Amino acid sequence: METAIVRHNMFDDLKQLTKFGLSVSVVFSSIAGYLLAVDVIDYKILALLSIGGYCLVGASNAFNQIIERVPDSVMKRTMDRPIPTGRMSVNLAMFIAIFMTIAGLAILYSINEKTALFGAISIFLYTSAYTPLKPITPLSVFVGAIPGAIPFMLGWVAATGKFGIEPGMLFMIQFFWQFPHFWAIGWLQFDEYKKAGFNLMPTGEKNKKATKLIIIYTILMLIVSIVPVFKITGALYLLPGSAILIFVLGLVMLFYGVKLHKEQTNLMARKLMLSSVLYITLIQIIFVIDKFLH
Repeated sequence: METAIVRHNMFDDLKQLTKFGLSVSVVFSSIAGYLLAVDVIDYKILALLSIGGYCLVGASNAFNQIIERVPDSVMKRTMDRPIPTGRMSVNLAMFIAIFMTIAGLAILYSINEKTALFGAISIFLYTSAYTPLKPITPLSVFVGAIPGAIPFMLGWVAATGKFGIEPGMLFMIQFFWQFPHFWAIGWLQFDEYKKAGFNLMPTGEKNKKATKLIIIYTILMLIVSIVPVFKITGALYLLPGSAILIFVLGLVMLFYGVKLHKEQTNLMARKLMLSSVLYITLIQIIFVIDKFLH
């Protein structure tokens, strides 16, 4: 009985260390990107992309928790993670992170070289640039937006072995989306982050200058998301009905961004954050369904 409990706890700790839910959502983005690029699905490549992608995202999250173990120990949201509680040693976490990095890169390399290259760029920027910059400057969000935007385009590169306007467009959509999303989280967690020595708000404060930037980046995201309807992005294009649907979803985010600007409340920041999660999930589904309607 005790062995079963220990195993269960270790499994839970591994899920926490690799941020299972977040990692699965990132893999979902890669799968969507892959489906957008192919006419015939190769399930072997899809499986390799999913496993390799999970390994790299999980490794990035593990390295992040190793580096941020002290700040994690003072924030309510993170103090129960395996490393701050002492349930997992730093050495074990490091072994897991390194193993998953090597495995992830090897698996992605077996698909094609460019997929492995972009995977390597992603984990390097997240671990060696974004994470160390978080306590220093709010500009860390801009740096973090680069690896954060790679998964959607990575699927296309895995399918084609090429980087062009189509994966570039998918990158831009996810890149601009991250700013309102993370600034909404930065707003909600402002006091907790401050306690841990982080400040993710673009102006350093919860104020109207910050919410103006949220509105600007939401509008940029909205524009970029519907550009494929104009058939100027190669093989990636949207039917008018799908573009309208995506535009409406973007307007929901914009609505909460404007409300946050006016009201400056945590309630509106939470609604913006939730609407942003809904947006990025649904537009990927819409893009894929639309592709198979052409």
